[in-house]
Formats: sequence, C-alpha cells, structure tokens
Amino acid sequence: MMTVLRARVLTPRSADEVTWLEDAAIHIDPAGTITAVEPYGGQPVDEHLQTGVLTPGFVDAHVHYPQTRIVGAASGPLLDWLATSTFPEEARFSAPDHADEVARTFTAALAAAGTTLAMVYGPVFPAATEALFAAAERRGLRVIAGPVLMDEHCPPGLQLPAADALDALDALGARWHGRDDRLFVAAIPRFALCCSAGLMRGAADLARRHGWWVSTHLAESLEEGRITRERFAAEDYLRVYEDAGLVHRRSVFAHAIHLSDAEWDRIAAAGAVIAHCPDSNFFLGSGRFDAATALARGVPVALGTDVAAGRSFRVPRIASSAYDSALARGTILTPSQLWWWATRGGALALGQDRLGAVEPGMEADLVWHDLPAWVDDPIRALAWLVFDADAPRPRKVWVRGKIVWDRGPGGGYPWDTEDR
Repeated sequence: MMTVLRARVLTPRSADEVTWLEDAAIHIDPAGTITAVEPYGGQPVDEHLQTGVLTPGFVDAHVHYPQTRIVGAASGPLLDWLATSTFPEEARFSAPDHADEVARTFTAALAAAGTTLAMVYGPVFPAATEALFAAAERRGLRVIAGPVLMDEHCPPGLQLPAADALDALDALGARWHGRDDRLFVAAIPRFALCCSAGLMRGAADLARRHGWWVSTHLAESLEEGRITRERFAAEDYLRVYEDAGLVHRRSVFAHAIHLSDAEWDRIAAAGAVIAHCPDSNFFLGSGRFDAATALARGVPVALGTDVAAGRSFRVPRIASSAYDSALARGTILTPSQLWWWATRGGALALGQDRLGAVEPGMEADLVWHDLPAWVDDPIRALAWLVFDADAPRPRKVWVRGKIVWDRGPGGGYPWDTEDR
C-alpha cells in the first residue's frame, strides 16, 4: 500500500542550490521508494507533518562504534588520546555482552541523530563487528562497516595477526555483505602506524576481490605523519597506502589535513573520497582541513562525526564545525555546500546514488525536524538546521520508508534505548 506524507520539504539539488516545498505530498511505495513529490492538493494522507520539515537522511562517513562511551575523554593530541582513552576502551569489546550492549546504544544514537547511512569502524575483534551488523539490521539502518585491522605497534591485546584478521574479515563478508542491500562490509586498516605492509596489502586484495570499500586514517596529525614516513621509508604518507593498493575510487580517507600538493594531486586522480571530521580535528588539536583545495580539485568529500574524538553524533553539528574550520583558513562555505556534504553529496561519495534527496526514484530515507514558527523559507531553515546548536533532535527518522526512530513526547534521548 502506498504511504503519503504531507510536509514541508528541504532537499538538496546541488552543492549550490536546495529545493524548498512549502506544502508537499510525498508518495512512498511499499518497497520504500519515493514515487512522487507534488504540491499538496487536498488528497488523503497518512501523516500530517507540515508543522516541521522533511529532509533526506544524513550521511556519516567516519564514526567509531567502540568509542560510543568515551565522548569527551580529553586526554591529549591524537597519539596520546589513542593510548590513554581509546585503546583501553576498545579492549573491552573482547567481551560479547559489552559489544552487544554498546552496539544497541550506538545504532540508537545514529538513528536519533537522523543518520541513515554510516561508514563505521568496529573494534579489532570480528565478533564485536558482527554484533554491530546485527544491531543495525534490527534497527533498520544502513552501514558500511568492518573491524579495524591492527597487527603491530599497538597494545598486544588489540593485535590480530594478518592471516587471522583477513580470514575473519572474509568470513564476515560472506555473512553480511550486501544483506538487504543495506549492510556492507569494508576493509579498514586502522592507520599505517598499527599495520604491517603485509596486512595492508592483504586488506586491499580482499577488498578488490569482493568489491568492498576500504577506509583508513590519513594525515590526521603531524606527528603521526612523521612517524609513518620514517617507519615505511616513504616520500609521503599517501605513498604508504598507494604501495599497498589502498588508493582508488572506493577508498575513504578520514581527516587528510596535512597533505602536500603532490598528495592532493594523486588523491584527485584516483577519485578517492575524504571524510572531513572537523569537530574531532578541533578536539584533538590536529589541524584544519583544506576545504578550498578539495573543492578546487573536485575531490569527493563527505562529513564524519568521528565519535568519540568528535563530540556529537549529529551530522548537522559537524557541518557547522566544518564552516568554522574553513573560515579559520579564510574559506567561506555556503550553507548549501554544507547541506550537500551532509546529505546527497555524502551519499554519492559513498556510492549510493539513490539516497540523499527527497525526490521521485530515491529511497525514502527521511528525517522529520521541528521548526519554530518564524522559520518559513529555505535560508532560515538551513540556518536553523545547520547552525543552531540548540535545535532539538529529529522527531522521526525513516529508512526505506520504515520508521527507525521516533522521538516521542518524552524527548527520546537515545542511550539505553531498546532495539525496535
């Protein structure tokens, strides 16, 4: 049976333009595809949502599931923070009950933030990423995920030998990759400092064989880059990943702050994607991403919350932080550009061409937001959604036409929320 929603609509058309519909009827077929978006003309509807605004779901291109409980752990710059806060917390995920509990909380937090597609880093333990996929399946979200791969230069309890890690990842892919066309496995060497060259090459080979995405951290901090170049005797950081076969159109590099012109050239030529994580960059004092260069060279960019160095699961908060980061470098990003990265541009960057817009033919991944009475045009709506840090969480969230989050009258804070 067709579902019809009545609402105001704010949806991206390009990085420069949005569409605002003051009173629209959105038709969704039983498969969860939008079949029509038309002016409301008195036809019967299933839900009246015109007090708020309906937007596409948000895309989070870089987030860490095992760091859900350490948001705000301020323990220094990147390498100190990993050693002091992150690695001890991630070691807890060897316990299945802990992994299951946090996976439920994590997927609820994504849904409550309006995030309908996320690229997720799991802990090194394959069974814990299995728990993530199971929680995402129950919740109804879209994830591209994998356990981080680490086999050296990190705590022994977080090292998994290359052969064992790759065999487990292959088995995980056999069980989950492509399930319901929502759940996908990725090969994720955490970063070069924790990976042998053999592990990175093996991950690249496995991803190429199965058509998976790959993701890793790149040039997040100056110290990380210096140690990486020395350890691998490489001319620059990116060369380490190129030598392993990890740089191509299905690669997502988180941060990419400290890049040379030559590295920018090669990223652009490869068609690789950058996950811009400005809030995390501020929190750890890592530096500021060069958004102007990315735009000038046509490098695909999506936004990453990077929880837990990032302090919010809410992608619009990250868009606001991206504005601040660019402004500090002398670049002004328009609200429409930020909205594009958060929605349609992020979806396209991750290869999802039927997501990120409220248009016929798109899958109905939707978010319903409250709007105050004075917000009555697209300029004000973008300002409210992107820049007002006190704006409430979304009221309802749909993936493929099915509700995955309903805030309800009590406010619906996501922690400890049961699975749907």
